[in-house]
Amino acid sequence: MGNDFIDRLGTKTGAAAIFAALKWDSDGLVSVIQQDAKTKEVVGLAFADRTALSKTLETGLMHYYSRSRKKLWMKGEESGHVQKLIELRVDCDGDAILARIQQVKANCHMGYFSCFSFAIKKQRGGALTVKVAGKKRFDPKTVYKKKA
Repeated sequence: MGNDFIDRLGTKTGAAAIFAALKWDSDGLVSVIQQDAKTKEVVGLAFADRTALSKTLETGLMHYYSRSRKKLWMKGEESGHVQKLIELRVDCDGDAILARIQQVKANCHMGYFSCFSFAIKKQRGGALTVKVAGKKRFDPKTVYKKKA
């Protein structure tokens, strides 16, 4: 006790109090697991900083922080495959958020509904293989057009 999210939050309310009770990593980020609210399928994992969470709560559309591009981004800003916020849930430690979302079209940049579309399977004899477990929803070449 005392180190749990709800204990750190106490009776305080509001975004500032909630953000203060979260456990941010050394880069000021928190993991955000994305779950489609209708199908209950986990569609992705991303990271958010305080600005991304604020924009998400302000707009109702999911925003994240790109570690590779080092910038704020809105899911679907290029593809149109936005994630509409239904509910945010915080885990007991406060170091991860579950975003229950309405996923438009698909989440994965490879065309799958879920980024978790590859299943590791154990074969007879113990060898591990990877099988595609998801179905493509769109052709990435027609959605992501690189700007020259």
